[in-house]
Amino acid sequence: MATDQEPTYTVKLLQLLLLSTYWGMQIWVTFVSSFVMDNNLNRHTYGFIQSRLVPFYLHLGSACAFFNLSIYAVYHPRDILDDRESFQIFIFFVSVTVAAVNAQWFGQMTSEIMADMHLIEQACGLGQDIGLSSNREAYAKLCESDVKYKHLCRRLWVYRLLSSLCNLCCIGCNFYSLSYMAENLSHL
Repeated sequence: MATDQEPTYTVKLLQLLLLSTYWGMQIWVTFVSSFVMDNNLNRHTYGFIQSRLVPFYLHLGSACAFFNLSIYAVYHPRDILDDRESFQIFIFFVSVTVAAVNAQWFGQMTSEIMADMHLIEQACGLGQDIGLSSNREAYAKLCESDVKYKHLCRRLWVYRLLSSLCNLCCIGCNFYSLSYMAENLSHL
């Protein structure tokens, strides 16, 4: 049920709250909390917290992106969209799609692989060191001596890379959306 009416104050506020909530979460989780935890918690505690925090962050981000797309699409009917409004809908759609893929696949796989790696590390007496760099040699030896662990390391690297790229894509989409919204505050 698209409408060409001006959105109400409540709708505008809701859209800005959803967008800013997602943006704030992205900046905090990506650029602050991960580095603080990595430098202050032992490897397994950090991994455990990340395995609980990141799925929640990814699913909440997907929901924010979905509701932003929905609200925007309702108040911007397809038959009267200009090029910039069409691109904004495309950006919201990309954000929803990439966030959902990250939440449902890459984030989940990363957590599962990390849990399997932690079991192997615990059996070898590893995982209580702060950050990877403090005991890099021991993890390299484990990787050389245990084929399963080596395979898990490679898979973890791939899934983390894909998850990070998805996250950066969503950050870019939200930055564009925030810029677009700031430029058009009078008529979101």
